[in-house]
Amino acid sequence: MHANLHLIGDSSGQASHQALRDSQWVRWGLISIAVGFIVLFLCMPLGLVLFQAFSKGWDAYWQALSQPDALAALRLTLIVALATVPLNTVFGVAAAWAITRFEFRGKSLLTTLIDLPFSVSPVISGLIFVLMFGAQGWFGEWLSAHDIKVIFATPGIILATLFITFPFVARELIPLMQEMGSEEEEAALSLGASGWKTFFLVTLPNIKWALLYGVLLCNARAMGEFGAVSVVSGHIRGLTNTLPLHVEVSYNDYDVIGAFASASILAGLAIVTLVLKSFLEWKQSRG
Repeated sequence: MHANLHLIGDSSGQASHQALRDSQWVRWGLISIAVGFIVLFLCMPLGLVLFQAFSKGWDAYWQALSQPDALAALRLTLIVALATVPLNTVFGVAAAWAITRFEFRGKSLLTTLIDLPFSVSPVISGLIFVLMFGAQGWFGEWLSAHDIKVIFATPGIILATLFITFPFVARELIPLMQEMGSEEEEAALSLGASGWKTFFLVTLPNIKWALLYGVLLCNARAMGEFGAVSVVSGHIRGLTNTLPLHVEVSYNDYDVIGAFASASILAGLAIVTLVLKSFLEWKQSRG
């Protein structure tokens, strides 16, 4: 009997050891695959962008970025980001507050609409704005009569970018505010604090890292958006080309240094976004 138990114990120990050894191989195999994908699809393209951008030296790189069209594209990209990010921040906070703190008719519809830009192709969303505000669109005649330009102008680019980016802040705040509950806010209100004071002294400190995280993602998408902006911009050099569109135009004109120099700015933005994203995730995990 004892011999049988000993054999069973040995066999189970060997099986356990074998399982651990197999799982270690699986673990390192998965890690190798993940690292390979990161090197192949992230590090190598990024390295190629930087190599091509500086292939003719710093002077050629700086000259490419100093061209009027490149500066106009960078300026328009910053204008679009400065216009859309604050608006989406206000909308995201208001939408998250309404969805997590109140019950109302149409709440599920609002939640669904927030996710709409994630499920609609950016090109389709840009086309919708053309059909609405273009010369032959629903409001085109009225806009032409009042000399208001939306499509193929900065307002159209801002509208398209606003639509593409508005879920980011709300989608970061809604799960967090649902998890937080409203006990602290109710306590503050019961002690006589006003709604605004409750928000700034109780709610905002609890959601600040998630809010900054959503703003960061919103800004990165606003500055890097291509599909929707490409449809509504008209690709007018020096006027309606954002930085991603300028990269395409420069590359199509065989201006390799100009294209990769502009792309390096977007690549730098991506790296900064990843670093800040990791930092904000770390701060949020620490509470």
